[in-house]
Amino acid sequence: MNTTDKKISDTLAKFGEPMAGNVWRVQGTAVIYHKALERIAAQAKITFDEPKIIRAERDECVMQVTGRMGERTEWSVGEALIGVNYRVSGKQAAYVYAMAEKRAKDRVILKLIELSGDVYSEEEADEFKQGRPGAPEAQPAQQERKPANDHSIDPDSPAGIEVALKQKIDKCKTINAVTDLMLHADTQNDLASLSEGIRDQVRDHAKQKLVSLGWPTKKAQ
Repeated sequence: MNTTDKKISDTLAKFGEPMAGNVWRVQGTAVIYHKALERIAAQAKITFDEPKIIRAERDECVMQVTGRMGERTEWSVGEALIGVNYRVSGKQAAYVYAMAEKRAKDRVILKLIELSGDVYSEEEADEFKQGRPGAPEAQPAQQERKPANDHSIDPDSPAGIEVALKQKIDKCKTINAVTDLMLHADTQNDLASLSEGIRDQVRDHAKQKLVSLGWPTKKAQ
């Protein structure tokens, strides 16, 4: 684990969140789920002031958000402009105000927990969302798999992939081994082929394994 990954892992651990299952990489950039940042904000008791709207148009919103964690205060700007940094397709509805708020709050949270620049929210760019586990663009090609222990389960089925991933997690002997496994490209591809519910189950299984190996679960004070 490199220095940046260790910093990310140690920081997330302070708020009861493992790096494994919450962070992935897009072209070398560490990206974190928005929902993970929301959980961290709750654990850290971060509060937000009423946002300041800088620009309000039909297809664009720019707002400033200020957040507070204890005696610390940070602010940032979130922006969303359809067709420029916020793309929608088909019948998908566009929510420029909600997107601007998410981006601003996520940036403030990362500043307050001192991870700004080390990891980015999935809401920052479309390519981050497209590269996340489970995105349609990330669906893997059919590949040869070793059968699971239960020979009645198709190893290429969602159940077979889930079983195989949990078995790999169970075989890990160290915290770093679990984290490396969950961040590995092959694991990301396997997760991409699963439904959100099953992915969450695998993520929870990895977290339980981390705890059994001594991963810190102390919440932020």
